[in-house]
Amino acid sequence: MRKMASINQNQRPPVTLPNFCNLGVSLRILIAVNGMSLVAAILKASEWTVMWQELMGMAALVQPVLLLSLLLLCSGQKLLERLPYSGGILLVVLLEELLTTLVYFLGRDLLGVEGVFQLYRFWVFTFLITSVLLGYFNLRSRALSPALSEARLQALQARIRPHFLFNSINAVLSLIRSNPKRAESALEDMADLFRVLMADNRNLVSLEQEVALSRQYLGLEQLRLGERLRVTWHIEKMPHDALIPPLVLQPLLENAVYHGIEPSSLPGEICVNIYSSRNQVHLVLRNPYRNEGGNHHSGNKMALGNIRERLALHFDAEASLTTQISDSTYQVHIVIPYLK
Repeated sequence: MRKMASINQNQRPPVTLPNFCNLGVSLRILIAVNGMSLVAAILKASEWTVMWQELMGMAALVQPVLLLSLLLLCSGQKLLERLPYSGGILLVVLLEELLTTLVYFLGRDLLGVEGVFQLYRFWVFTFLITSVLLGYFNLRSRALSPALSEARLQALQARIRPHFLFNSINAVLSLIRSNPKRAESALEDMADLFRVLMADNRNLVSLEQEVALSRQYLGLEQLRLGERLRVTWHIEKMPHDALIPPLVLQPLLENAVYHGIEPSSLPGEICVNIYSSRNQVHLVLRNPYRNEGGNHHSGNKMALGNIRERLALHFDAEASLTTQISDSTYQVHIVIPYLK
């Protein structure tokens, strides 16, 4: 019998620095720094013509520091991940001040400034911008944290779990006498599935693990749905070592079974296609679609919203989730960066 891992729901979300190699993080930094530079130039200048001169002079200092910062922070991302949060904050602030000092002394003639007082002003400006950005990313991470959106996920699971648990137990009971080994294996699969559903889900897992969990779930559904549930896997080009947030594929399959297979007495097919292309991982899931009114699809929207939040937390603008509906097919397409 397989050894069951324990459940831990008491871990607090770790406070970490943003991923400076992420495209969304870089774009936010570029927009924020240039925006604050524009505001500073407007406040300093008395006329519009002077304001542009102030802005150009400030850009001569800010832009080199900004570009060098993004390059060095991305290069040192692994070092920042190993440091405690406070140590990472200190290192980032020191790096920004050092770059500001370096660019100031190398470009004093171009900037047209001289004296220690001007350097102090640039130090203060750099410290304020760095502090605001680090504070923003900290608040954004907390706002998107699965710990805060977990209440909505739990509300969805509270509706689905009893239904799924009741049906699965009945299916296992029907196998106890006729096929006890299959019944034991099904109970172990249920334990694995509920352990993952109830455990901390903030860390990335391998795509291979997520697919294995999804297969276990579909195996349980196959016990009660039989030939009505047909699943086709296209994973020949799947990158097994790719990292993905846990509980991304399994909830989509759960929705596909609930909305696409259960409402009909006829057999239905769920198609899963996973592949990598241009340093991105694509997960495409298709299931039968029936246009039904009422609140039948409200749980599906909640699950998709939760998945979008967790993708944004881990990958920012580099990940996307899109849906497409045809006359008889519902498709979900997830794109994430290929991280090993």
